[in-house]
Amino acid sequence: MMPLDHEMIFRRAWEDPAATRYELPAVDVNQALADRYDLGRPLAFTRTLLWDLEARKARRPDLFIPYVVAPGSAESWGEGDVFVRRSMQRLWLEPDTYGLVLEQTRLDHTNQIVTFIGAAEVPARDGTPLRAGTAQPLFHVEHSVGGAETQPLNRWRIVHLTRAPDRRLIATFDRIAANPWLPEFVEIYIRDVLGITLSRL
Repeated sequence: MMPLDHEMIFRRAWEDPAATRYELPAVDVNQALADRYDLGRPLAFTRTLLWDLEARKARRPDLFIPYVVAPGSAESWGEGDVFVRRSMQRLWLEPDTYGLVLEQTRLDHTNQIVTFIGAAEVPARDGTPLRAGTAQPLFHVEHSVGGAETQPLNRWRIVHLTRAPDRRLIATFDRIAANPWLPEFVEIYIRDVLGITLSRL
């Protein structure tokens, strides 16, 4: 495949008035932990930890977003910080149905941004063509880390390549934004990687 400018592709899609875009409110991880969780031992979550989580999740969505990705469906291939990811993911508007999602991925360690560019078709690891599901529009996602080292912010935004903004998708993300808890992948990282038990208050 030809090299991509992941950030430029995302930016152009985000600026397209026909696209359906959504940015979740930034989540202050330590504030959420203090307000809404009981931890097995004290934890000062850092920006370094949050970026480690994002890098791990980019390669292994099956481990960190199992509520989205069907078990056994995730695979990634490619060297270094630019790679392709495939997985069967729940459709945004039909969460009981899964579709194949293909993503061309880049980790920017300097700026702590992961960019996922949705693709209709990519070559598999062995070179055979893979085609994404067509039950929903292609989408691009940007995960990033903000804030200070001792007060990290989890940031997330998505843009669907639609012909006009889709209010149904926006309503779906409004519901996600209203969730009072940390994103579940942060809970999973604390529990399974850091080995700290936590429970919601």
